[in-house]
Amino acid sequence: MSGGTPGGLRRALGLRDTALFLVVAVASPRWIATAAAAGPSALVIWVIALATFFVPLAFTVLELSSRHPDEGGIYVWTKQAFGEFAGFMTGWMYWASNLVYFPGLLYFTVANALPMAGERGTTLASDPVWIVGLSLATLLLVLVLNLVGLGVGKWLDNLGALATWVPVVVLIGLAGMAWARFGPATDFHASALVPATGLRDIAFWSTIAFAFSGLEAASLMGEEIQGARRTVPRAILIAGLMIVAIYVFGTAAILVALPRGEVSALQGLLQAIASVGGRLGLPAAGTVAAAFMTLSNIGGVSAWLAAAARLPFVAGLDRYLPPAFGRLHPRWGTPVVALLAQAGGTAVFIVLGQAGSGVKAAYDALVGMAVIAYFLPYLLMFAALIRVQRDPPGPGVRCVPGGRRVAVCLGGLGFATTAISIGLALLPPADALDPTLAVLRVAVPSIALVGLGGLLYLRGRARRAPAG
Repeated sequence: MSGGTPGGLRRALGLRDTALFLVVAVASPRWIATAAAAGPSALVIWVIALATFFVPLAFTVLELSSRHPDEGGIYVWTKQAFGEFAGFMTGWMYWASNLVYFPGLLYFTVANALPMAGERGTTLASDPVWIVGLSLATLLLVLVLNLVGLGVGKWLDNLGALATWVPVVVLIGLAGMAWARFGPATDFHASALVPATGLRDIAFWSTIAFAFSGLEAASLMGEEIQGARRTVPRAILIAGLMIVAIYVFGTAAILVALPRGEVSALQGLLQAIASVGGRLGLPAAGTVAAAFMTLSNIGGVSAWLAAAARLPFVAGLDRYLPPAFGRLHPRWGTPVVALLAQAGGTAVFIVLGQAGSGVKAAYDALVGMAVIAYFLPYLLMFAALIRVQRDPPGPGVRCVPGGRRVAVCLGGLGFATTAISIGLALLPPADALDPTLAVLRVAVPSIALVGLGGLLYLRGRARRAPAG
């Protein structure tokens, strides 16, 4: 078992690669459609999420990654702040969250790609058998590329980041033309911008916060980034501006193209492009955008598979998980067992996610589980920013501007927003046929993941204890 990442990977990612990696890891066109389905008030909600979550997250990652530029990122940060158990549970839940995040992203990818095949493809997009089969095939492709190393996998990440822009830019351009010729399909009057505050209305707010998560991803591979302490902050700034622009302008463009009542949370972006393209005499626009969106989403799966696989790699070296998790491939130098385990677990959730439900219900449940599992480590991460303010910064550390008081305020704000988002993720969707079952489909697997992590920690600790 190697004690670190092989030298061939340590210098794989420069500033451009890291910034594009963050764009494809964070920005997803599917959240644009989710936001637009809520109407013009989503534009205000994006701004609220930007101020209460994205900004605290950015500064938290900036300081913690500067204090601890080691590979392992959020796992290392919480371990240093709160000890072994907190570090392990952070790493476990962060890794386990991808087991339910990937299936949701793959469902979305396939559901939007199938209509490129015409009317038959549109019909198949609601067929669970096709959704499951093509999701598994896409997962296999991404796994193979990442097994051979970041030198190959990073190109899929970079293409995915660039492809993320194309459907959004096409939509914004077409929406601008439609506004000039036909006027906006949605009324943007002042009252429409006021967010509704009913319990069911605010349930999707957790998804909006979730859409801004992921800036810490690059820090998981600190030893594979050229000059991580200098590169990561610059990459976060560049990627952050791109991500905010994608979400805000993309949401507005969908609402210009379609009335709110016609926006689908699952296929809304391509639906808007196809609609406005047809009105403007550009019927192929929807197909072209669908191709780029497919590449974007596949790049997103690749980026997260590469990043999250490093967590059990680090935890495996600490011997809390079976030692095989720290094993590197002799030729490619990648954590092959960790990658295979994550892909295998994802495949299980891809199949189980469709059990006894339609595509939309399965998708909603997977999103809720992903928010909870992913945000539990965020609670510890924001708390870690507050905790480290007791320690003097070392040379070269980039602290939160304004010093300790500002850092504590940002950490507290991020913690509160994350806790509220976890609670909101448990609420059933407004269109749930059985609200109680919808809550249980999210809550029970989430509790099971936490419990399994605790058992693995206790087992690993017992294995490490000296005999006698």
